[in-house]
Amino acid sequence: MTTLDRTDLSDVTRDDLSLRRFLHGLPGVDQVGAEGRAAGLATRSIKTTAKAWAIDTAITMIDLTTLEGADTPGKVRSLCAKAARPDSSDPSVPSVAAVCVYPDLVATAVAALRGTSVGVASVATAFPSGRASLDTKLHDVRDAVAAGATEIDMVIDRGAFLAGHYQQVFDEIVATKAACGSAHLKVILETGELATLDNARRASWLALLAGGDFIKTSTGKVTPAATPPVALVMLEAVRDYYALTGKQRGVKLAGGIRTSKDAVRYLVMVNEVAGEQWLDPDLFRLGASSLLNDLLLQRHKLATGSYDGPDYVTVD
Repeated sequence: MTTLDRTDLSDVTRDDLSLRRFLHGLPGVDQVGAEGRAAGLATRSIKTTAKAWAIDTAITMIDLTTLEGADTPGKVRSLCAKAARPDSSDPSVPSVAAVCVYPDLVATAVAALRGTSVGVASVATAFPSGRASLDTKLHDVRDAVAAGATEIDMVIDRGAFLAGHYQQVFDEIVATKAACGSAHLKVILETGELATLDNARRASWLALLAGGDFIKTSTGKVTPAATPPVALVMLEAVRDYYALTGKQRGVKLAGGIRTSKDAVRYLVMVNEVAGEQWLDPDLFRLGASSLLNDLLLQRHKLATGSYDGPDYVTVD
C-alpha cells in the first residue's frame, strides 16, 4: 500500500509535520471499490462443517459488553457467568474472549471471572465522547487497571482529529498506552464520526503508530458503527503495518453486529484481507451484546437440525 520500507517509520512520528505528511501521503481510499469488494466478500458461502468452526471461532472472539447507565453489579455478574459458560447445558461451547464494562464495575467482573480464561476489558478516557482533560482520561485508565482490567478500550478525541491536530491525538494515545501498563490497549476511532474512509485509514495508522494494540471501529453509541467498508480499510491498515514493521496489531469491530451471518461474513473478510493469522482472539474481536445469543441458536440448529425459540438462550 505504501512505498515506505521498514526503516522509514521511525521518522514519521518525530514531529507534527512529519506525522501530517505521512498520514496525508497514504493512498486515498477508492470508496466505490471498497464498497464493491466488501459486498463481494459478503456473498461468499461456506460449507456446513466450516460454518460450525466459524460459529465457535466467532464466540471465542466476542467481547461481551454492557455499557449502560443502568448497569448493576448483579447484571455484570450474570454477564460474566454467561461469558465463561455461554450455554449452561453444553460444556463444549467455548468461552468468549472478554467482558467489557465501565471502570467502576471492573472489580465486580474480575471477581466473577477469577479462575476462568475470560479477560476483563474496560472503556476509559471519558468514554464515549473522549472530551475531557488528559489528566482526567489517564486517571480513568489507571483506575480501571488498578481494579484488574487486562484490556483498556480508549476513545480518541474525534474533534481534535477532524481539526487536523494529529500530534495531539498521537500524544494522548502514547500517554494512555503508558498508563495501561501490562494491559492491552484498544483504540476506538468512532468511524461513524470520521465521515470518510480516508479519515478511517488515517486514524487507523495514527493509532497504530502511537502504539495501540488494537484499532476499534466504534463505541457502539454512534450510527453508523461497524460497516464492511470500514472493516476492510482497518484490516488493510493492520496488514500493511505488519508488512512494514513486522508487528501484528489487532482489529475490533463493534456496534451493530447482531447475527451469526454478519459475524461469519466478517471472519471471511479477515481471512481474505489480513490473512489467516488474524483469525485469532489475540488479533480480532467482535464487540457485542446480543450477537452471542444468535451464535448459540445457530450452533444448536447445526447440531440438531431444528431451530430453537428465543427461550433457549438467556436474556442478557
